[in-house]
Amino acid sequence: MTDDIPALRRKLAQLSAQHDSGALSAEAFAAEKARIERQLLDHVLADSAAPVPASRPSRRLVASLAIGVLAVAGAGYWWTGSPVKARANAGASGSPSMAQDEAQQSENERKFAEAVGQLAEKLKQHPENPEGWALLARSYVRLGQLEPALAAFKQSLALRNDDAGVLVDYADVLAVANGRSLQGEPSRLIQRALELDPEHPKALSLAGAAAFDRQDYADAVRYWEHVIRLAPPGSAYVPELQAGIDEARRLGALPPPKAAESSPAAVPQAATAPSSASSAAPNATSAAATASAIRGTVRLAPALAGKAAPTDTVFVYARAAEGQRMPLAILRLQVKDLPATFTLDDSLAMSPAARLSGTQRVIVSARVSKSGQAAPSAGDLVGETPAMANHGDGVALVIDKVVER
Repeated sequence: MTDDIPALRRKLAQLSAQHDSGALSAEAFAAEKARIERQLLDHVLADSAAPVPASRPSRRLVASLAIGVLAVAGAGYWWTGSPVKARANAGASGSPSMAQDEAQQSENERKFAEAVGQLAEKLKQHPENPEGWALLARSYVRLGQLEPALAAFKQSLALRNDDAGVLVDYADVLAVANGRSLQGEPSRLIQRALELDPEHPKALSLAGAAAFDRQDYADAVRYWEHVIRLAPPGSAYVPELQAGIDEARRLGALPPPKAAESSPAAVPQAATAPSSASSAAPNATSAAATASAIRGTVRLAPALAGKAAPTDTVFVYARAAEGQRMPLAILRLQVKDLPATFTLDDSLAMSPAARLSGTQRVIVSARVSKSGQAAPSAGDLVGETPAMANHGDGVALVIDKVVER
């Protein structure tokens, strides 16, 4: 079966050539690339003469592993700030079945971790597979394990350094490890990825974020507008990018875009985005940001006091009541700080493209994380408000539930 790996690599090279020439759309390229990568993963996990500690995972689990990892890789770890975004996106946590949903997520996460361990064992036996190392790296990212992820990315790039997707995903995780900074080596890797694929959406998105951070607002606008031009109609991330573009134009005192420069993909999305500023009101985004702040208190229910250690991490955050569940503003405390007052506003955003001021209805949540990670796990303590406006005072947040396995 390993004899088929070179053929699959040739198919990947041919696919990239078709995409680069314009003969293949970005959507078709991504779909076919994912299919070939899943076949490669099947080969890496195939039984070999040397046994491994655990049995080979099923084909269905292999496919789920690849799909879940690719989804995280596409979204961007630096942007989401969440070790397990796919898990955070699953279902509405405010429903009556929250405990059951999170228990199922925890079980899925355990199975995923087992499959990742088996992949790591196979790569020890067959270390010559760059695609396998890249998938292992992305799997570690999904689990929130940065150090092994960085090592696996390095191994993949040592074998093959012309894959734009691997370069930009490595830059993404390296930025998190470097204190959430895209400057320096992450930016160099992103630019290398753009040299290989000038229309790589994630590379363009992160290049825009890096430019925003170094206050090069014109470049940030240029990169993010390029992403919007490439976006399929109805893309959920367009309003977030548009909010970032509006903010960059305001901070850089840049002129509004000409009507002719607005892309078909961008116009309808921007028109419905709550934080989009029109050319007639360039300070609308600034005004919305000033008005959007949630103030309140967070406390731990007395009945749960014995289930938390004083140094356990507490995350207080706001997320959109509908649509994407990425935190719009997040504050980190410890149990010993409780009860505590808090203010959530745009200064606590994890990305300039996803801010509290850009969403009209939000849910405010608090989680005592036993692991210190933002992703939920069994034994964590949680509490949240009903959906509310993106501004208000006197919010009373009580941590009163336990996440069950």
